[in-house]
Amino acid sequence: MLRFQLWKIVIILFVITIGITYALPNFYPPSPAVQITLDSSLGKISPNIAKRIEQLATETEISFSSNLSEELDGYESILFKSENYQDQIKLKEYLEQNLEREFVIALNLAPNTPAWLSDIQASPMKLGLDLRGGVHFLMEVDSELLISTRLESYLADIKRKLREERIGISRSEIVDNRIIFSTRTDATDQLDDYLKSNIDLEYRKQDNNQFIVEYNEQGLDDLIDYAVSQNLVTLRNRVNELGISEPVVVRQGKNRISVQLPGVQDTAEAKKIIGKTANLEFRLEAESNSLLSRTDQFDFSGQRVRLLKQVIITGDKVADASVGYDESGFPQVNISLDGEGGTKMHRSTRNNVGRKMAVIFVERKIRTSNSSDEIESYFDKRIISLATIQSALANQFRITGLDSPNAASELALLLRAGALAAPMNFVEEGTVGPSLGADNIRVGVQSLVLGLSLVLMFMIFYYKVFGIIANIAVALNIVLISAIMSILSATLTLPGIAGIVLTIGMAVDANVLIFSRIKEELKNRLKPLDAINAGYDRAYITIVDANLTTLIVALILYTIGTGPVQGFAITLSVGILTSMFTAILVTRFLVWLIYRNRKHLETLWI
Repeated sequence: MLRFQLWKIVIILFVITIGITYALPNFYPPSPAVQITLDSSLGKISPNIAKRIEQLATETEISFSSNLSEELDGYESILFKSENYQDQIKLKEYLEQNLEREFVIALNLAPNTPAWLSDIQASPMKLGLDLRGGVHFLMEVDSELLISTRLESYLADIKRKLREERIGISRSEIVDNRIIFSTRTDATDQLDDYLKSNIDLEYRKQDNNQFIVEYNEQGLDDLIDYAVSQNLVTLRNRVNELGISEPVVVRQGKNRISVQLPGVQDTAEAKKIIGKTANLEFRLEAESNSLLSRTDQFDFSGQRVRLLKQVIITGDKVADASVGYDESGFPQVNISLDGEGGTKMHRSTRNNVGRKMAVIFVERKIRTSNSSDEIESYFDKRIISLATIQSALANQFRITGLDSPNAASELALLLRAGALAAPMNFVEEGTVGPSLGADNIRVGVQSLVLGLSLVLMFMIFYYKVFGIIANIAVALNIVLISAIMSILSATLTLPGIAGIVLTIGMAVDANVLIFSRIKEELKNRLKPLDAINAGYDRAYITIVDANLTTLIVALILYTIGTGPVQGFAITLSVGILTSMFTAILVTRFLVWLIYRNRKHLETLWI
């Protein structure tokens, strides 16, 4: 009689149930949509402004649906879901022309997954840039702002050291990317000797007791090269933090970086976080006798707050940041500093217990100049937390007073990924059109259907009942691949479809080995049920060996490959595992269901 253990039945039914459940969202593909968010990490779109934006969208006479409802505290984002990609692009272009620059308007994909599937974290597979399309950003380092910022920092450092050396200067300023020092005649030689020994920039002495310090051509190239290299690492970190599969972040030319985000679900959030030049500053509240020249004023919770200009530490000293909740359930960000940051924080707070410390969020924005139509950049600084120092702080502490869990999550993400070494501008934003992706999907599906049909017909013709069993296993194999890809949030690409087609062949190959072995055992005059047991038992080692070597090759391809090669390796690896499961366990289970009660079976339809 046929043997099949109960625990194997339980595993098979469990895997099939999970597989079908998590493959179901792929029958509810997302719809094209346009998403509007504020170009700010903190804050919401007020209900009145949301209604004005919706009224603006209706002027296009494009059919859409929105997520707007009677919200009293505003919206994190507004989503307009259109019927097709052409309407989506038209709506985005119209809103870009008529909305202020304070909004981020981006193409998006609105999920249509039923609520009961979303509740168990089931979602459809992400499609790659070649199938679904996606967003391509070309970003450029703002060289002028980078040089200006570095010179300002350099000037502040030199002035501090000159005070320590008791070298007097009458004037210092930055003009046309040059630092200009003016000094008294009797201090000229002293300043000349100091600059010669202590600076790594070029400098020259003028006849009117002036010194000019500036970058030479090689120094500028090195500065920009360093900034682009650092930004490349930061952007990759930010993309990884967003959970985008198979992104492409590469350097392009001297001062540009290309970012491709295939299959992304939220392009607005991606654009906002990827391009954000954001940082933190930790400062102490000014005492009543502090000089005004050494303080800055901020608005916080309806009050004016004076803070010292001196910064304790900035966000680049943060080693890790995570979202948490305080005792009252309000969101907070748990901060871990590096060694240098922890030392500075402890040094500044140990003697200031009882004094308030502010956390300032620094964000670079753009605006249109009042005097002209030119676009200018500026830094928006605002207090996000103002708390009393209860005890000396060290490497770990928390930031409270945040508006929402989303604000806390985004702040933690930016701190983990790191601040950009230099501001960057979006010089190009492209979208890979859905028509190209649709053509690729059609060709890929056609190849999959054609290959699958030929295999199914051959198996039924050659192996009869066992061929039908093998076909059921192949169909289940595709379902399991879809489910695992969805669970892993892996991205399906055109080479990935090729991997699935290859997997179908390998799944059938395993069944062919088993069924051919059963035929041989029947020729050796074994009874049908004994031939079935022997066929599965003796083909097992061969199947495992063949699939294991292919799996090793797939893992190597994924490790050393990039882009399309990785897409192929992912589906091939998943397919190998699922095909072994369906070929060894599922088909044997189906055979057991059919023949388990037929003790006196004389012939097999094989």
